[in-house]
Amino acid sequence: METTAPPRRRLLDPTERFSEILFGLLMVLTFTGTMSATEAGREEVRSMLVGALGCNLAWGLVDAVMYVLTSIAMRGRGDVLLRQLAASADKAVGHQVIADVLPERIAEVVDAEDLERIRKRLTLAPVPPMRTRVLKEDFLGAAGVFLLVFLSTFPVTIPFMVMSDARLALRISNAVALVMLFLLGWSLAKSTGGSPWRFGSAMLLLGMALVAIIVALGG
Repeated sequence: METTAPPRRRLLDPTERFSEILFGLLMVLTFTGTMSATEAGREEVRSMLVGALGCNLAWGLVDAVMYVLTSIAMRGRGDVLLRQLAASADKAVGHQVIADVLPERIAEVVDAEDLERIRKRLTLAPVPPMRTRVLKEDFLGAAGVFLLVFLSTFPVTIPFMVMSDARLALRISNAVALVMLFLLGWSLAKSTGGSPWRFGSAMLLLGMALVAIIVALGG
């Protein structure tokens, strides 16, 4: 009987990619918003760019480390589940252990027979070692997190790099950020089954509100 290999989990799911890019965008917006467009000179612009890039670089590294730690913790939780199932022959206990880790929407539709089939399959798996290892996929995912946070800075900062008029560069930078926010909402909706226009518009309105607040505070 042929068996098919289980599908490989994406290094970063759509929600994770959305969160990392959104974080990078909001981070750089806090820097562009601290610059007064009417008074900024080239030195102020340069300081803002260095600060924005440096901050996103630092937080990209922090998020990358947290990704590795979270991956290890999630995999360790699965190992604990397998050891619990191997240590107990009580079906009710096994069913409860499995139900506790299922997503809420999935747990609502499975019954005792489904849980028993899952329990039997899991009890056939090798008992994992007590120590959870760091895998290559953890580092690849961490690299993806770092790049998403760091590279999301550049589209918003490019106007400041190529334009001498700080006021115009700031307005174009804000426009670029708004477009990116709309596209983020659109992309998230496509992966979650929502309305792309609704999600995109909601993210756009959120961005416009943030930019308005920044301008009102002197940006």
